[in-house]
Amino acid sequence: MTGQLAFDLPARETFRREDFFVSPANATALAALDAGDWPGGKLVLTGPAGSGKTHLARLWAAETGTPVIPGTTLGDADPQALAATGRLVIEGADAVAGHATAEVALFHLHNLLCPAGRLLLTARHPVRDWGLTLPDLHSRLSAAGVATLDLPDDALLSAVLVKLFADRQVTVPPTLIPWLVARMERSIAAARALVAELDAKSLAERRPISQKLAAEVLDKMEDG
Repeated sequence: MTGQLAFDLPARETFRREDFFVSPANATALAALDAGDWPGGKLVLTGPAGSGKTHLARLWAAETGTPVIPGTTLGDADPQALAATGRLVIEGADAVAGHATAEVALFHLHNLLCPAGRLLLTARHPVRDWGLTLPDLHSRLSAAGVATLDLPDDALLSAVLVKLFADRQVTVPPTLIPWLVARMERSIAAARALVAELDAKSLAERRPISQKLAAEVLDKMEDG
């Protein structure tokens, strides 16, 4: 009898409102986005890696039909073309710091979009810590509104884990969720990776997902 084949089928990441779990870690940032009254038409979403900046920014982009570009591409960008819709999301906007061409492009984008349009930027740190070398750009972005996300709290991580298991049609013991939350890295990305590893190992070894299997996966992820 042949062994069971385990297919690693990644769950599709979506950025719908119903897939965004509101908790004290992100409620203030979500409210700032929804309010729409950003100072000068610009808002900076800040927070550590894994806090959900990308999900929140892309949720807003999807609901408003706004283009999204990474900050690392601004050096080759055409500001006029990017500003055509009157709205833009720049993920990891702090990547422009120290790159003259990229800083100039962001400066022109700012002037084309603000204050009449909307410019949403994500970064791990406030503008003052980016290390911008173009004084006029630093001055303009420092006047932007700021919304800060914290690392996911227990409630948010629990909700994310439940959703990720459900997306894979995997049933786990109810006690496993708080057990995982107490031991895993506190980020959305870590939750996604953990669920994928648990699902793959369970399929490959024909074992149900339990605390024992989860402990093995967590140990492997820490070592790797």
